[in-house]
Amino acid sequence: MSGRQLRETEIARKVRAQGLAAGYTLAQIAGQIYDACGQRFGTTRVKAHRLSHGVALADVIEQVRALFKRDGKSVPGIGETLLSAYESGMKRPGPEYLHYLCLVYHVEPLALGYDGPCICGHGHEILVDASFEDNKPRNSPAPWAGPASPASPDNCTPSLDGGEEDENVLRRTLLRLLAGGTVSAAGLNELNEEVLGAVENLRRRMDETMVAATVSPAMLDQWEQATSGFGRQYMNTPPVRLLCDVMLEFAAVRKALNHRQPVEMQERLCRMSAQLAGLSGMLMIDLGDQRLARSFFRTGRMAADETGDRALRAWVTARESLVPLYYGDPREALTLAKKSRDLAGTTPCAARTMAPVVEARALAKIAGLGGSRHDVVEEAKRALHRARAAFSQMNASDREDPAFGYTERQLYFYQGDVLVRLGQTVEADVILEKALSHYSDEDLLDQTLIRFDRALCRLIEGDVEAALQLGRAAIELVDKDHRTDLLLKPGYDLEKAVRAKHGDSPELKQFREMLAESRVGIPKDLIKDVG
Repeated sequence: MSGRQLRETEIARKVRAQGLAAGYTLAQIAGQIYDACGQRFGTTRVKAHRLSHGVALADVIEQVRALFKRDGKSVPGIGETLLSAYESGMKRPGPEYLHYLCLVYHVEPLALGYDGPCICGHGHEILVDASFEDNKPRNSPAPWAGPASPASPDNCTPSLDGGEEDENVLRRTLLRLLAGGTVSAAGLNELNEEVLGAVENLRRRMDETMVAATVSPAMLDQWEQATSGFGRQYMNTPPVRLLCDVMLEFAAVRKALNHRQPVEMQERLCRMSAQLAGLSGMLMIDLGDQRLARSFFRTGRMAADETGDRALRAWVTARESLVPLYYGDPREALTLAKKSRDLAGTTPCAARTMAPVVEARALAKIAGLGGSRHDVVEEAKRALHRARAAFSQMNASDREDPAFGYTERQLYFYQGDVLVRLGQTVEADVILEKALSHYSDEDLLDQTLIRFDRALCRLIEGDVEAALQLGRAAIELVDKDHRTDLLLKPGYDLEKAVRAKHGDSPELKQFREMLAESRVGIPKDLIKDVG
């Protein structure tokens, strides 16, 4: 809990104690807490009512669930993150949730800060006897002013409540994964609302902290080693599992930035923030959530700008260019890749290699959309030549890092991918086979995409049976936890291309069913534990 939250809680506790001693109702005490804390801490009316009852978020949630159960309704998925969002003003409860919050606090919507009558059409004080102690009508004495405000109030915008609660959501999910549970690899839209809410809240807090931040050098070393380790795990760790690890480290770095550090340490923290945000954006691409991917890359750019490191800024931009490359307009990907190349300049770095590769891939996609084919092909080949030249100038450590650097096997893979898109299947097949020989058995993501590229080669050459066989093999060689939207997307593209050129067939239907079965949902027990 932050210092501001502690002060808010302490003042609310004093107001509650003095209000109870004076004989006020809990609703009246809530109004006093709002008057004492609203302007100073941004305390909302709905939060003031919880503070007047002297209970935690979890207590209110259990009360709401019990009332749902009493009314014969299925227990809702409301959790601490969602209730925290109501209390911070980031979200407004729907009519049903609002009704049950009114029941819990024995007040009407207006007392909680929401306009309009409740959907039940009744007064809540007479529907339920009491949900919490001390909630009995009393004769109200003269109003009590509450604690005096300081002469110079803190006007900083308060951060969202419940930072530790967001981290606990991720910890619980991580523990389930370590215990052998599985989480959907079909996209973040299928993930539990609390997991997504926790991820977004942590990212937003980093945004707040960057504009507001003493950590020992040993701790910084430890965080930097952890960040580097996440980069090495990127290719072979299930994305949701890695996302939980990355976000917990992200939260730790954000807390360090809450207090201004010496310049050198501040720069190192901002560098880690940019890398962790960028890696989170990459994971969101894998999981098919382009909106959150964009948000994380925006956070990454903000942190990278604080370092003044052109190579880091170029890396974040190059990684961001993959969002439109996979899910949007390749022309936007081309623009971002060129921006990354300009940021890198002549500095030997990963982005200086990666940016022209993305340029070539975007150009190959544009050629497929009906652009000037000869000009585009030549421009794509020149971009690949620039990438190979830049790769030869990279240092050895960057050549071994698939996330924060750029490896030779990645260079072969994407060179082959470009040649496939340009229809040069013979040369592409040789390059792709060479790329596969450079990957270990654990590097699953790129190997699967390479196999789909080789399947596309067979299709372009007219061998539909071989294309579908390679596509099936690509899926079968990957565990379900790794079957993300990004990984399955070329499978769907292959299915559409086969149907467009050769029509439907029993083999194609079987392949389509295999793709559909690969989209694994979240187990109910995991959702229950996370909620």
